Amino acid sequence: MDAKSFRLLEFPDVLARLADQTSFPVSRRLAEALEPTADAVLVARALDETDEARGFLAEHPGARIGGARDIAPWTDRAARGGRLEPGNLLEILATLETTRRLRGTLGEERRPLLRELGRSLQPLPSLSARLSQSIDPSGELLDTASPALGGLRRQVRIAYERLRSRLEAIVHGTEATALQEPIITLRNGRYVVPVRADARSRIKGIVHDQSGSGQTLFVEPLVVVELGNAWREAQLAVQAEEERILDELSELVAANAPALRETLEALARFDFWSARARLAGELNAVRAQTSERPEVELLSARHPGLGTEVVPIDLRLGGDYTALVITGPNTGGKTVSLRTLGLLALMHQAGLHVPAAPGSRLPIFPDVFADIGDEQSVAQSLSTFSGHLRSIVRIVESAQPGCLILLDELGAGTDPTEGSALAQALLDHFIRAGALVVATTHYAELKTYAHNTSGARNASVEFDLETVSPTYHLAIGLPGTSQAFAIAERLGLPEDLVADARSRLSEAQQEFEATLASIKETQSRTDAAADRARESELRAADARRTAEIERARARRERDDAFMSACDEAERALSAIRAEIRAARDALERETLTAGRLDELMGRLDRRLETLPSAGPQGLQGQASSGSAEGAEAPVEWAVGMSARAATGGWEGRIHRIDDAGRATLEAGGLRVVVPVGELVAVAPNGSAEPSGRAVGGSPTSGRRGEFGPVTHSADPGTPTRARRQAVVASSLDLRGARVEEALQLLDDYLDQASVARAGRVTIIHGHGSGALRDAVRATLSSHPLVSEWRPGERGEGGDGASIVSL
Repeated sequence: MDAKSFRLLEFPDVLARLADQTSFPVSRRLAEALEPTADAVLVARALDETDEARGFLAEHPGARIGGARDIAPWTDRAARGGRLEPGNLLEILATLETTRRLRGTLGEERRPLLRELGRSLQPLPSLSARLSQSIDPSGELLDTASPALGGLRRQVRIAYERLRSRLEAIVHGTEATALQEPIITLRNGRYVVPVRADARSRIKGIVHDQSGSGQTLFVEPLVVVELGNAWREAQLAVQAEEERILDELSELVAANAPALRETLEALARFDFWSARARLAGELNAVRAQTSERPEVELLSARHPGLGTEVVPIDLRLGGDYTALVITGPNTGGKTVSLRTLGLLALMHQAGLHVPAAPGSRLPIFPDVFADIGDEQSVAQSLSTFSGHLRSIVRIVESAQPGCLILLDELGAGTDPTEGSALAQALLDHFIRAGALVVATTHYAELKTYAHNTSGARNASVEFDLETVSPTYHLAIGLPGTSQAFAIAERLGLPEDLVADARSRLSEAQQEFEATLASIKETQSRTDAAADRARESELRAADARRTAEIERARARRERDDAFMSACDEAERALSAIRAEIRAARDALERETLTAGRLDELMGRLDRRLETLPSAGPQGLQGQASSGSAEGAEAPVEWAVGMSARAATGGWEGRIHRIDDAGRATLEAGGLRVVVPVGELVAVAPNGSAEPSGRAVGGSPTSGRRGEFGPVTHSADPGTPTRARRQAVVASSLDLRGARVEEALQLLDDYLDQASVARAGRVTIIHGHGSGALRDAVRATLSSHPLVSEWRPGERGEGGDGASIVSL
């Protein structure tokens, strides 16, 4: 891509800010070398990396690699057979410690790119343990670095103490009068005492140095020469052992050099990704959607170099028009709009989030070209026009379909008539080439060109005449004016001069300016009305959401009340069953008297009166205190009769009776096969007929059985009634219904299915135009009783049906 345009669009400034977010030199070099790419796959990968790093830092705000160091030079030196110093080894140890902590954090990471990056981190525990045993935090070798080093160092200390003790005896003994000062000092690595030159004969020894005046000789007394030799030999032994240890550790680093390089690269990439995430947070940036076609839509876009007070702009380009001509007063923000578009495009293609609102879209440009600023040069004999033209020639030669071209003050610096003609020719060329082009100008001819050309649009930066200052808002669709006369008046130019200047405009120019002002005023009123309409729409949407929430709350309260009533009924029924079992036991023991039976029936009636009312439905029990012993005569079942299954509660018309003694019940499009022996006759009002077979047996039949679930009916005098279980079809066919009618049927059906404890149902809406399908699925997505839904598969109706889980 065009490197010169990167500089003109201030992309290096963004890279400098990115580099400041890094933590160590390796990742800083990655940040400084970042370049936009035209490869869509690489752009998507880089944006994914920034996304994952941003999410990770939101969950782990303190995650950094502050302990890592650039160990590449030390790794390379060791690989070449060089010896590393303790400080170098300490940096490698610190880097391995950082690697261990980061790998532990990334080990359970759910984000795939970060999880993959974590696998590249190799903490090398054996190398880390060896270095920890050998190097202290200040970068010195520890006594534990080898078995011999500690003993050798002790020998150095012992030899030193002996040497110092003997020298102290000389300094403070009888020979002290021969000394210039009673001190011990070092010369050429040997301990000496300062002897006066005139007393040289009093202390026998080796002269290592003398003072500048020659009055003091630094003498190593003969009596300590052997002690000094012993101390020096011990030092050399320690030095040899330390060098051996460093060689050994360097060889260990060399053996792990490939793993260390891979780890260093992974640490740098993590820090680089994190720097991009931190920069995005600092800019309050978002990931722009990548357009498949060359279309730009920037919402509330901000130039990253203008601080937090910058006025955001909305900019659209592509589709109906591929050229945008921006006009307006100087310092109004025309050039800033150019730079904002170009810089955000480069940031997007470098994998960075852009400072704009969510919903912004940017394509992958094959190249971005910019001609911004004055490139006149005295040294090269270039005027302003020549400087611009040289850049434009380069752009014309390199332009290709889908590229972005940004031209500031197109055609300026020469005769206005010729400059505007050249500008129109260039815009025509770029439109035919399939490029997206944005140009700024003051030429009225270009305003007319943009108005009359199908592939071009006018745009303007607005200006506040009251404050004589630009608003920096970009308005697409209307050309701008330079406001030269208004600015001159506000700044104090005499009115007669301004009036004279206005009179020199042609009549056509004056009419054009007046018409433009009128259009802008109308546009302002229209925009205000649109803003009010949007606000009303938002309020209506809020009201609708509130109503939906209240509706869902009412449903929950209703369901809670229903379940509470059911629980209360079950508790009462448990007590009734206990009373019945006690009565049966008494009957079997023949201890139940008529009085006790009447008392029992009275208690049962009173318990039933306390049950929550369940309406007139329900299965009437077949047992009562006056019923005769023995079973009723069986019913002769026939096709078309109404019946109910004793177990399951299924109710409907008998559709078929097979030879195996099974009946098929049909109700609401649903068919259920049950044994004929389980059928109970049903009266037209839905209650079980007295002549039907008893559910679960009669309490006075002599058989030990249990009554089924019982709820209170409208007749409190009937002590036992079997509860009718809710039955609902497993599918709802909405084909042929209008959308409003279908949605009401759907809502009622889901209520019934939920009460019936249906786990999964099928909604049949067909294919058609798709309007009914889309309305049904939109309702399912927000319905409080629906946990999830999916389109039907083969054998389930395909896309003409929706499978719903409640």
